[in-house]
This record gives sequence, C-alpha cells and structure tokens, in this order.
Amino acid sequence: MRLFAILILIVSAMHSQAGSIVLEGRYQQRNLFVINATSPDGVGFCVYEVTVNGLVTSDEINSQAFEIDLGIYGLKTGDPLTVVIKHKDGCTPKVLNPGALEPSPTFICTKIECNSSGNLSWETTGEMGKIPYIIQQFKWNKWVNVGEVMGNGTGTKNAYKFQTQLTSGLNKFRVVQKSYEGDLRKSNVCEVTSTVTPVTFKYDKKTKSINFSSETSYELFNVYGQIVKRGRGVSVDCMALVKGEYYISFDSMTEKFMKK
Repeated sequence: MRLFAILILIVSAMHSQAGSIVLEGRYQQRNLFVINATSPDGVGFCVYEVTVNGLVTSDEINSQAFEIDLGIYGLKTGDPLTVVIKHKDGCTPKVLNPGALEPSPTFICTKIECNSSGNLSWETTGEMGKIPYIIQQFKWNKWVNVGEVMGNGTGTKNAYKFQTQLTSGLNKFRVVQKSYEGDLRKSNVCEVTSTVTPVTFKYDKKTKSINFSSETSYELFNVYGQIVKRGRGVSVDCMALVKGEYYISFDSMTEKFMKK
C-alpha cells in the first residue's frame, strides 16, 4: 500500500512538471508529423500522450518520429480541432507541419472588376477555410497591399467588394490569399483607367515638408531603398530626416528630392 502511494506521488510529480504543445485549428484533410525526443532520463521518449479533441490517440508515439492520424475521427473539412501533445519536462518535441490545421488558399476567382469610382468587386468558388483576401494595387513598380477583406470560407459562390483609392492613369488590381507557409494564391488582374488629376509635389525648405497638390498615399525612402515613412495625406513632415537624397513614391509615380 505504501509502495502504491509512492508510485502515485512520483507519477503526479512527473505530470505536474511536464509540458504540452496545444495546436488549435480546423481539419484540412492533413495529418500532423512530430519529431520526438529521447526522454531526459534516457528511458523512453519525450511524448507520453496525444489527444485529439479530448480523445487519447491510438498512434504509436514511442518512436523518434510519429504521425498523428486525424483522418480516423470522422471529421469533415473545416471542423474545429484541438490537438494536445503532452511531453515530459526537460525535453520538447517538434511539430514539423503546424500549419496543417490552417486552411490553405483554394479559391477560384470567377470574376474580378473595378469601375471608374474605384469600386473593386470579385466573385469566388472553392474556398475551404476563412482566410483574409489581401487587396493589392500595382504602383511604384510593385504590388502594394491596400486593404483586406475576410473570406467567407465556403465552397459555394462568394461575392466581395472593396473601395480602392485610384491613382491617375492606368490602375491594376488583384486579390491574393496567403498560406501558413507564406505562399500566395492570386486572382487575375483587373484594370481601369481613371480620370483622376495627376498629383504634384513640392519640397518646402523652410518647413522641411513635402506638400502634395491633393491627398495621396505615399512611401518615402532613402538611397538604400529603405522606407523611412509611409502613409496617406497632403503633406509629409521631413524635419527629422538627415540631409541628403531621398525618393518619394506617390500617386502613380516616384520622384527624387534633396532634404536640405
């Protein structure tokens, strides 16, 4: 009886000092892969239990690497998932693909258009999870993020709208979704030519500021290409900048100026 009590205390102490890795997300028809570590005492392995939505898995975890099979629980794509990997103190297993519970961009853009007022609209099918749509505008020789709209995450037809800020001349837009690993899934590009009056700028040496002829988005960067200021407005305070050569991107153009 005394020996049994001692064993209970030992097990309780071990578990109280142990840690856990908790992964929350939604089922995406992908399994998890874990690199296991050897137990600090040299006996067995680091992980001693894995649960999926509260159920203890039957996966073989007593090895240097193992797979958590998520396909045996009757889950449908998008169902909520909580995976808990319990491990001993003094060691930490590594989940090779934690993004497996995050939705991947799967949308198909069936329509995208922008009118002369800057109203961007697009339609999609095939979404398998709620991922934000990033609206991008091509200007200053690169794609610039100008807004976000959360995706509905349903495989049926989805329709979205976003109010953009047109620049003078030709405008190009697209929407993208980013995967957990950082890969982009992109729509087609839509174009619209605006009648917006081109913006001009002037550097005021007295006030140490850049003044635009009308409100515009801008990026201010140095000769090394490092952005030192960005925003939207009718002026940019350059008082804190060191003297030298700079470039200012605004409207649909990029110009050089000297901070004096």
